[in-house]
Amino acid sequence: MHRIPRGIVAEATARTMFTLTRHAPAPELAEFVEYHWVLHWDLCGKPPHEQRVLPNLSVHATFFAGASGVYGPMHDVFSHRLEGRVQGLGVRFRPGCFRAFLGGPVSDITDRAVPLADVFGPKASEAVESVRTAADDAQMVRAIDNLLIANPARLSTAARRAAGAVESIARDPGITRVAQLCADTGLTTRSLQRLFAEHVGCAPKWAIRIYRLNDAAQRIAAEGEPDYAGLAVRLGYSDQSHFIRDFHAVTGQPPGEYARAARADTERTSDSDRT
Repeated sequence: MHRIPRGIVAEATARTMFTLTRHAPAPELAEFVEYHWVLHWDLCGKPPHEQRVLPNLSVHATFFAGASGVYGPMHDVFSHRLEGRVQGLGVRFRPGCFRAFLGGPVSDITDRAVPLADVFGPKASEAVESVRTAADDAQMVRAIDNLLIANPARLSTAARRAAGAVESIARDPGITRVAQLCADTGLTTRSLQRLFAEHVGCAPKWAIRIYRLNDAAQRIAAEGEPDYAGLAVRLGYSDQSHFIRDFHAVTGQPPGEYARAARADTERTSDSDRT
């Protein structure tokens, strides 16, 4: 098993606002897609909800009426406004494996979104409508599997190498330096940088940072006020101040503020459950 950064912020409140289920792709797509994620929410008559998600390395293709597109890897927290009654599906592609669909460097779409049709052709709009009107999750997944299968893709040797490098980071929390990743992959720093720009869409240093800071965010949310100095050491930081700067840069909040917000989120939903 390996780590998959998910990073839903204020998860306790999020569970009261929408349902999220994950589904395996068709076997033909398994080497490209980590999973499909399906969202349902019904906020009719209720205030809109702003949902924040921490950055991760994956390219996501989303099929939501009025909010569809291909989203490249992000360096900042992603935020989406939920309102009304909606169902939709997103595809989470394996890091390193989207270039086969894109036909160009993944760094071209880093920190931005492009229309579905630019990547998957005119049938993409039909797929969005199929998802919107689907009777159940299985119909949604089938519609998107069919769209992806109709856009034949093949993983190159370089793409497999890039995906393998990300898998190394995901599998081994002890990889906290690019030099360690070079030793694991047998690539030079420069080769690794070129490989990641072409197939992952970010620098190897950023990829390592995303994994360890996602680990930190999950631990802080679960423990409330952990030993930050000890946590920094476990994550491979030379000092606590460096960890705090990195955490703030990725999550938009320093660790203490993130911990207080997570604690307030849990208490708020607990109080709601009791009333």
